[in-house]
Amino acid sequence: MKKERIRKNSFESIDFNCIMRIKALKLILYLLIFFSFSSYAATLTGKVIRVSDGDTIVVLEGITQHKIRLVGIDAPEKKQAFGNKSKETLADAVAGKTVDVDYNKRDRYKRIIGKVIYRGQDMNLRQVQMGMAWHYKQYEREQDVEDRSRYAQAEYLAQRDRAGLWSDKAPVPPWEFRKKPLEK
Repeated sequence: MKKERIRKNSFESIDFNCIMRIKALKLILYLLIFFSFSSYAATLTGKVIRVSDGDTIVVLEGITQHKIRLVGIDAPEKKQAFGNKSKETLADAVAGKTVDVDYNKRDRYKRIIGKVIYRGQDMNLRQVQMGMAWHYKQYEREQDVEDRSRYAQAEYLAQRDRAGLWSDKAPVPPWEFRKKPLEK
């Protein structure tokens, strides 16, 4: 009789433990789903110490330098028409300023892929609005739905108004320019 009680109690504790594990797994699953819908998982704040080109900056956070690739845009290459102008436009807006960078990943070059915010304004979007960058549709999945829509609309309006690079008769997107063989 004593053995039966032990077994009965063991099964009850196993059932209770099993139920608690299932509940914990459900909670973890819900949290993972919730946070996966958040486009940006982290924010860093620092001073822009270098503008490399129209879509890349270096931010100093404390004593750590972070290379930032602006998410959702692709600016003309330095050797392309509007390449230098794109860099200058971004530099005028953020060089030496303290910015927030919302991000959730790094690229294969270990650059942070992020949205740069200065005084509440999205600098990535500003580059597109001013005709200094394309909305990089190939990587738009890295943006939330609202940003995709805003960037696409901004590109449409910049193109319609012939702003920046859109004033060129036949602007060449940087991803096409990069495919061309280098001139020697």
